[in-house]
Amino acid sequence: MKDHLAPLIFKLLALLPLGMLRALGSAVGLMMWLLNGRAAKVTRENIALCFPELSPAQQTTLTRQSLQETAKTAMEAGAIWRNSWAWLQGKIVALEGDEILRAKLAEGKGVLVLAPHHGNWEVVAPYLASVANLTAMYQPLDNPKMDELVLAGRSKLNITMAPTNRKGVMMLFKALQNGTIVGILPDQVPGRDAGGEIAPFFGQPALTMTLVHGLIQRTGCAVCSCYAERVAGGFKLVVMAADEQIYSEEQFASVTGLNASVAACVRRAPAQYQWEYKRFRRLPEPYPKRYQFK
Repeated sequence: MKDHLAPLIFKLLALLPLGMLRALGSAVGLMMWLLNGRAAKVTRENIALCFPELSPAQQTTLTRQSLQETAKTAMEAGAIWRNSWAWLQGKIVALEGDEILRAKLAEGKGVLVLAPHHGNWEVVAPYLASVANLTAMYQPLDNPKMDELVLAGRSKLNITMAPTNRKGVMMLFKALQNGTIVGILPDQVPGRDAGGEIAPFFGQPALTMTLVHGLIQRTGCAVCSCYAERVAGGFKLVVMAADEQIYSEEQFASVTGLNASVAACVRRAPAQYQWEYKRFRRLPEPYPKRYQFK
């Protein structure tokens, strides 16, 4: 029964108009902020670390806004998974930097697109797949029914989902060598058995994936960032050139450029980044241990 409940909720939410989903998300996020649970505490700590120049009152406001925006992303997800590309295309009210993506594709070496947890990242893959074939990594969910719903929703158009294992990584290499698009969520903390290096993110040490560096060095691909900002009436798709450091042969410089590329996106709409994620965890000594609250 429990396995069926979550998919049912998302399917029902998909029937609601976008404006109503956002209003619901705003209310849910406000409740999360008022209850001051784990998500609120993580958000507050991340914002204090990354925006020390803000006053306590400004940090509090940004914390509340972030929780509300993240809840909106969750409320919108079912509609994006369940509806067609034509429906979603009608919700993309502005497009910035599309020429950057197309120019890099025209170089013929493949394009690695960094799609951070910013705005509604579920919108990014269908957009990319409308431009060229897209291969993206996918971590299966524990709930098989929810996994079925999400996988179906993310596998539309010209999208191929690659597993998060060696086979999946080889699929990414092949896609880039074929001159198509690979999508990566670049701001996830790598697992203990995955490649990672500590590099600054908003001035804070953060364990950062080295997969992107390896893909660039082995394929010579181009790199850009992309996110879908939530705006009145729908979404604004933004494509940005990656920080030039990301192309460095030196791994630390490259992952520093990766984090700088993500930060450049985030600074344009700070409230829409998923600050609820424990981005600064798994740091070894002598780095400080974060998120020590109960």
